[in-house]
Amino acid sequence: MVTQITEGVKVSVETVYQSEYSNPAQEHFMFAYKITIENLSDYTVQLMRRNWHIFDSNGTLREVEGEGVVGEQPVIEPGESHEYVSGCNLKTDMGSMKGSYLMRRLMDNQTIRVNIPEFQLVAPYRLN
Repeated sequence: MVTQITEGVKVSVETVYQSEYSNPAQEHFMFAYKITIENLSDYTVQLMRRNWHIFDSNGTLREVEGEGVVGEQPVIEPGESHEYVSGCNLKTDMGSMKGSYLMRRLMDNQTIRVNIPEFQLVAPYRLN
């Protein structure tokens, strides 16, 4: 698990290779990741947007940007957390992701950019 804290918001990431949804012969490797967002600050925040940089070991870089996460724009109270699971497909068995969330403090509508730490996407057989 990798973790990073920005502006009092802690983002932790766990990954799992999805062999049952992958087809290496067709250059299709599927990974799932679970994100836990913990609000360690004294103010309520709402996750408004996400921005991802997805690196594939074949040299490809993709950027994904959009509203919320998995169809939600969760409000996270101080001391509370929000978890979600999503996925990413690569054309190779190794890669990485990193990014950021654009969050809004509800008390004053100030926006903050919260870093998502870089995490590795690696098929287990590559770790030998």
